[in-house]
Amino acid sequence: MFYPPDLGTPPRTPNGYQGRGEVRAIIRTKRILLTVVSTGLLFGSAMPVANAQVTQDGLVNVNVGDVTIEDVNIGVAAQVAANICGGKVGPVAVLGRAVDRSGDTRTVCTTDQGPITLSQN
Repeated sequence: MFYPPDLGTPPRTPNGYQGRGEVRAIIRTKRILLTVVSTGLLFGSAMPVANAQVTQDGLVNVNVGDVTIEDVNIGVAAQVAANICGGKVGPVAVLGRAVDRSGDTRTVCTTDQGPITLSQN
C-alpha cells in the first residue's frame, strides 16, 4: 500500500497496518448507502406513473378500423379481438388488463379493415 511521504506509514500491528478494518467498514458503508440511494431513485422515478389517475373498471374499447365498440368487458373484448385476429384469447386478455391499468392504446393486430386496437374507455 502506498502512503504519501508527508503522512508517513501507520504503525504496524500484529495483523498488519492499523486502520484496515476501518477502511473496510467505510467501503461497506459506502456500498450500503449506494444501494439504498439507487433503490430510492429507482422507485422514486416510478412514482409519477403510479400517481396517474386512470380509472380501472374492467372495461375497454375495441377499435376495428373505423368502428368502435365502447365499454366492453375485458374478457369479451379479448374474445372479439382474438376471433378477428385469429389468435388466442389469453394473451389478448392480458393486453386488455394492461390497457385498463395504464390507459394506453395497444394494437392487437392489423387486418384488411385496419388495426384492431384496445383503448381505455
